[in-house]
Formats: sequence, structure tokens, C-alpha cells
Amino acid sequence: MTSPRIAVLVPCFNEAAAIRQVVTDFRAALPEATVYVYDNNSTDDTIEVARSAGAVVRTERMRGKGNVVRRMYADIEADVYVLVDGDDTYEAAASRGMVDRLWSEQLDMINGQRLSNIEAAYRPGHRLGNVVLTGIVRKIFGDPISDMLSGYRIMSRRFVKSFPTIAEGFGIETEMTVHALQLRMPISEMPTAYKERPPGSASKLRTYHDGVLILSTIIGLIKQELPMAFFGGIAAFLAAASLIVAYPVVVEFAHTGLVPRFPTAIAATGIMLAAFLSLTSGVILDSVTRGRWEVKRLQYLALKGPGIE
Repeated sequence: MTSPRIAVLVPCFNEAAAIRQVVTDFRAALPEATVYVYDNNSTDDTIEVARSAGAVVRTERMRGKGNVVRRMYADIEADVYVLVDGDDTYEAAASRGMVDRLWSEQLDMINGQRLSNIEAAYRPGHRLGNVVLTGIVRKIFGDPISDMLSGYRIMSRRFVKSFPTIAEGFGIETEMTVHALQLRMPISEMPTAYKERPPGSASKLRTYHDGVLILSTIIGLIKQELPMAFFGGIAAFLAAASLIVAYPVVVEFAHTGLVPRFPTAIAATGIMLAAFLSLTSGVILDSVTRGRWEVKRLQYLALKGPGIE
């Protein structure tokens, strides 16, 4: 079996304190791989440190992790992609087994499930937020992933090159997960150790801001990928509200034959019309979405899978 070309992709911003160890560890774990560090306008010595450690260093000027990942996926040609944050919190040694499993089992993505007993590394608030947000996605889109917000993923070429990166910031992990689940790709998850950042490295995650951003990404993906459920739910809510508003008008009309509350009757009618419009939007967009799924699926199928001669 031909050995795959492996690219380690490391998005980073101001990670001079951690990036040397990240590059060194992944070069040791995957000696045949090329390590690419994409700097996102660092103001410290990240670029110099990464280059001296043996990485291929490139720059993405547009701020945000989503922009960096989009650029990496467009630029780099490989058979297997290892995406990992540049903060030295993920277990580089685990990448060997993850890459070998993806290639031998012909998977399209393996998610690195974070395991840590260190509270400073994986704070309770972040852990709870991850459980809640991951649970929402599992309930709506499918079950295989238990750590949706992990920044450690092994991916096939056909995953990367069929992925229309749209999200910004930490929403990119959500979008990758939904992409895999929506196209019914063969994916899996493997536990990996998760450790505390080294001294001098500060977390870029803003708990509430990024939590809201990820939640809005999930809502946007539901609207985009499951429009019938999204707009149908709105239609059901509006229809129920219309019936509640109209109930006293109908009761009074049944007893007296009169409709003295014209504003209420008009409001109930307007809300019901809005419900029908929402339902119609869902039906139309559902057909459009199925066409988009077919196009993405055909793009995915046009690329050779991992481990296939």
C-alpha cells in the first residue's frame, strides 16, 4: 500500500511560547509529514520560532481561525491532513495511531476526543459549554462525535477538498462536524490527552463570546441544512400563537354572531399568514438544500478516498 502524503496544519496567533514544542513533537511523531504553521498576524516571535523548529511558515492576514483554516485547505495538497491548534495542549504522539487508523480503515475524519483531569487545561465552564453545544448537534445531525469543539482532527483529502469553509473563529469546528455528519462520511473519534498550556501562552477562547458565536453557527447551520425543520418549527409556533389570539374572537362569534374585536381578528389572521409563508419557505428551501447536498456529495465522490489504490 502506498504511503500517504501527510500535512500537519497548525493555525496560530502569538504562540511563540508553545510553537517550537508543537513543531518538534509532530515532526518526531510523523517524521514523513510536512508541518505547516500558518501565522495569523502574530506580534511576537511565533514566525521565527516556528521556522527555526523546522516548520514551513506561511501567513494569513485576515484575522480569525476560520480564515486561516480556509486558506490552509485551499493551499495545501496532501492525502492526510492533521489539523491541530498551536498552543501545545494536544498529544502529538497520538497522531501516529490516528493517521494509521484513518488510512487503514478508509475513514474521512478522526476527531481527537480530549481527556484531561487538569482543571486549568479544561475548565469546568468550557467543559459544560462543550457538552451542551455538542449535545445539540448530536441530537439534530447525528451521534458519532462527543467532543465537537476539539481542535485536533485527522482528515482525508476528500473531506478537506469537499468542505466549503464558511464559519469564522471557533465556529469552524462545528461546521466541520456538521459537514461530515450531513454527508454521512465514515468518521470516528479517538481519545487523546489534553494538557495545560505552557507558561507564556494565553488562551484565545472567550467563554461567553465564543459560546454565543458557536451557538449562532449551529442555528445558522440548522437553517441552512435543515430548512424544513427550521421554518416548519417557526410556522408551528406562529400557527399556535394565531389560534391562541383568535380563540376569544371565535368563541364570541359563535355565541353572538358578531366580531367586535376587529384588531384582534386581523392580528390573528396576519400571524396565520406569516405561519403559512414560513412553511412555504421551508418547503422551497428544502428542495434547494437537497440540490446543494447532491452537489457536495458529487464533489466528495469525485475524490479518491484514503487507502484506496
